[in-house]
Amino acid sequence: MNRKEIAEIRRRLNPERSNVTLIRGCYVNQNREIISQFGQSPLAMPEEEAEKYLSLFSKTLSGTPDKNLVNMGFSTEQVREGGEHRLLMALRDSALTDDGAVQAFYGHIIDALDMEDNYLILLMHDAYDVPSFTTDGQKAEDGSDVFHYIICSVCPVRLSKPALKWDAAENEFRPRTQDWIVNAPELGFMFPAFDDRASNIYNAVYYLRDPDRTYDELSAALFNAEEKPMAALEQREAFQAILQDSLEEECSYEVVQSVHEQLSERIREQQADKEAEPLKISRNEMRDMLRDSGVSPERVDAFAAQYDERLGAGVDLSPVNIVEPKQFSVKLPDVVIKIAPERADLIETRVIDGKKYLLIRAEEGVEVNGVAIAITDPEESPF
Repeated sequence: MNRKEIAEIRRRLNPERSNVTLIRGCYVNQNREIISQFGQSPLAMPEEEAEKYLSLFSKTLSGTPDKNLVNMGFSTEQVREGGEHRLLMALRDSALTDDGAVQAFYGHIIDALDMEDNYLILLMHDAYDVPSFTTDGQKAEDGSDVFHYIICSVCPVRLSKPALKWDAAENEFRPRTQDWIVNAPELGFMFPAFDDRASNIYNAVYYLRDPDRTYDELSAALFNAEEKPMAALEQREAFQAILQDSLEEECSYEVVQSVHEQLSERIREQQADKEAEPLKISRNEMRDMLRDSGVSPERVDAFAAQYDERLGAGVDLSPVNIVEPKQFSVKLPDVVIKIAPERADLIETRVIDGKKYLLIRAEEGVEVNGVAIAITDPEESPF
């Protein structure tokens, strides 16, 4: 799903637009024991309550594609005979009314999920009458299709912090009672995917609030994916290690800066197009970037060899997981320098009298602890 398709589904998740037929929930404690279960139509809820549930589901479709929202694909064999896919289809096709399927689904999550907190498993079913549009962008009067889908949100439940509250009746502040509060989803998914504004039962969208934690046991239980999603941190650390180990003495400030600029530019171009698919970059594309950055053919070949060895020749990485387009930092054991990426040219490396230095060009506006300072040339000092 691209960002435009994700946004189209998210817009439905409010009481005025949604056609959510049923919301079901299962409250689980730290010992993996079910405390309670419920099922209710949003239409039977107070409007404020329905809005809060739909807000939690909306958060399960938030974040950056390929970072917080990971595509999970099913093989043709899984769609034909896979138990995991069959269960998801049973949930969707029954609009969550199949109690056996719902209980089996809860069991899969409880058995696989290792969470420190109590948590709430939420499920919803929606039937979206997808409008069609003419070639000139006008909404067609007929030809719409109904897209049936489910969203699952797994939300930590934590005690609220102690606080004082105002008691208007008593005209004084009193301690507020601690309550168990449902927090924003930690993870979840949508099935099937809404690709090309239509149902794609070969894909699900897996949500991770923290992209560095993928909950592999749970994703295996839900999707039985042949390839587990690689966490953002895992991608970043692998790329960094391959770059520095393969380039060796050619892994210079200028090369790293150039790679950052090229990847950031691709991210900006992709983000400008809301209909673009999540951005991927291949080993060969990285080779070209290194060549354009002035790396020698020998070191470029060494990078490709280590890439194949550590990640695999056919594995693509997500640039959004490798670099932060709006951040650029230089770290030493005792100093960290953060600079706007577009001004990374202010820093240069230099060897003076056999010692290595980072030089930062400073023309004006230099402050130390909030105090503007003057930078003078010792050779021009009168003393």
